[in-house]
Formats: sequence, structure tokens, C-alpha cells
Amino acid sequence: MTLRIEGKSDRNESDLKMLDRYLKSGDLEILGALYSEYMHLVYGVSLKYLKDRDESQDAVIGIFEKLIVETGKHKVENFRSWLYVMTKNWCLMKLRSDKTERDKIRRMYDEEIEFMENSYELHPIDKESGIDDQALEDCIERLKDEQMQCIRLFYFEKRCYREIAGKLRMDEKKVKTHLQNAKRNLKICLEESYEEE
Repeated sequence: MTLRIEGKSDRNESDLKMLDRYLKSGDLEILGALYSEYMHLVYGVSLKYLKDRDESQDAVIGIFEKLIVETGKHKVENFRSWLYVMTKNWCLMKLRSDKTERDKIRRMYDEEIEFMENSYELHPIDKESGIDDQALEDCIERLKDEQMQCIRLFYFEKRCYREIAGKLRMDEKKVKTHLQNAKRNLKICLEESYEEE
């Protein structure tokens, strides 16, 4: 008696028969049984791309859900290969989606910071504070050149750090430093001018 080892073509034929049975019956247990034979493959491919065990385990579930939707839409000639490609594409889309989400969060954070920095309540030289226009202008004129330019662009022209950096051809960090120093110097100057009155 000789043992017959199931080859790749026999395995594929068996897979396609199970897939056909699922498509005809709609019985998810049949699809689940077929999928369970390849869950290790799906997990391995997911881990290769996502590089995270928990996300890869989630991918195994997500890809099965996608499999339910996709199986009737395509003519599958080799289930293993088709599932491999579907898994790879699912992971790439997830990575792209995560990157987009991270970029969106970063942009929202940047915009929030920019909004807060330009916010009326945080404006140290707003008109409501009772600062005399002439005293303010005198103090601005006493600032170092870069500080003066940054203050004028930021508060009076409502430019953001990036725009100021581009206009003055300097690093954004430098712009922030000049603004911080300018605000501190203006506060000191204005306090001194009120003490003199």
C-alpha cells in the first residue's frame, strides 16, 4: 500500500471545490473551514507588512470579512495565491490609511497650534489690554531687527511661523525664538514705560 501525498494541484482543486460549495450554499462554515487552512499564511503575510502582532491578528479577522464580500466577485483559479495577494493588498491599504490618518492628526495638531498662537486671547499686544498705541510702537521700534520683523509679520500681518520663516529666510524654530524674545522684551519695555508715567 502506497501513501499518496496531496500535491499543490490536488490542494488547489480541493480548495476550489470548497469555494464552489460555499458560493452555491452561502454557508459561512464552509468558507470558514477553507479559510482556517490558510490563517497561518494570512497572519504571516500581515506580520511581514504591518510588523505588529495585535494588528496582524486583527488583520486575520478583517481579511476573512473581506473574503466573504470578495469571493463571488472574482474568478479564482488558485485560492492560496489569490488569498495571498488579497492579504498583501489589504495590508498595504491599511498602512496607507494609517499614514493618511497620522498625517491628518499631525495637520490638525499643527493647525490647532497655529490657531492658538494667532488666537486673539493670547495676543500680548491687543488693544483691549489698555496699551497706548504710541508706547507699543516705541517699544516695537526698540526691538532687535529680527524680533521686530517677526512681531510685525505675526501679529499685524497675521502670518504663521512657516510663512514668516519663508519670508525672512530663516528656520521656523528661529522664528519662534525671536517671537518669544520679542514678547518678553515688549512686556519689559511696556512695564517700564508705565512706571515712568
